[in-house]
Amino acid sequence: MRFRKAIGWGSCLWLTLVVLFCASATGQGPAPETAAPLFPGGGLISYNSIFTTRRLLPGISGGIAVTARPTFSHEADVNFTWGFYRDFDLTVLIPIVTNHFDRAATPAVEATGLGDAMLLVKYRSYRRDSPRGTTQASVTFGPKIPTGRTDLADGNGIRLPSSLQPGSGSTDLFLAANWTYTGLFNIRRLVADEEFHSLIRSEGTQATRLGTDLESRFWLSYRPYESKNGAREWFIGPVLTWLHSQDDRTAGVTQSGSGGDALLAGITTYVGVRSGMHVWLGADWDVAHSTGTLFMPVRRHISFGITQQFRLHL
Repeated sequence: MRFRKAIGWGSCLWLTLVVLFCASATGQGPAPETAAPLFPGGGLISYNSIFTTRRLLPGISGGIAVTARPTFSHEADVNFTWGFYRDFDLTVLIPIVTNHFDRAATPAVEATGLGDAMLLVKYRSYRRDSPRGTTQASVTFGPKIPTGRTDLADGNGIRLPSSLQPGSGSTDLFLAANWTYTGLFNIRRLVADEEFHSLIRSEGTQATRLGTDLESRFWLSYRPYESKNGAREWFIGPVLTWLHSQDDRTAGVTQSGSGGDALLAGITTYVGVRSGMHVWLGADWDVAHSTGTLFMPVRRHISFGITQQFRLHL
């Protein structure tokens, strides 16, 4: 499988320099620093709206390939997180998914339904404070539960492939490692933040095991504004993301070329509008991707959301 340029190498070099040297970005999630857990007894509820656009499958018309991914999707995530013990968080994430698939010379199909929920535990395994700032590391793990719909059909009553269903029908394992380094280059408001996560899949609906996904996302975040009481703050800057997906398997047969790699570059801004409330907006674009025959790389990824923190006494 070859790795091909999506834009010129000159542009790739420019984007890489931007990621390395510009003022920076924050994570597209309920908290700007992904490694840090909530304080004991703290809670948050957040809403995240995620829009993803993919490239069309080349040279395929008529029927839908069993490995087809949505050409456009929207995922609305509701996230509840509770700091139930020192250095530990418990998260419940419930998605509502809309998948849209365009085909050449054929009416598009669309499906909306409840997606697969996740139940996750985060453990902060490392913290070190210094005059420069705080360094933290954490691990997150838990199951993705098959709560999503898998029975949606097109306008002719034909059941959609598992890759276009809101749910997968499989019980999968989510694993993540997060690292946050504040005070980069001894600049107090400059933060390096890395998240690496994987969704290890099992066989689900229609005897299909979707390819295991891996993602590495790096943010270099800078706060140009922070109020004296910490109630208001602003993060902004670049994001660099590597996405890898393995080939799907259907009825025990590997669908060669359905997996691949993609490199995205973008920017995220994250604003504290009042004590305990944050809003964020992020966008990523395709820089380069591999060229598997059935691979549908991400072209564009846009995310925005809002978070409210509170104290939870149980």
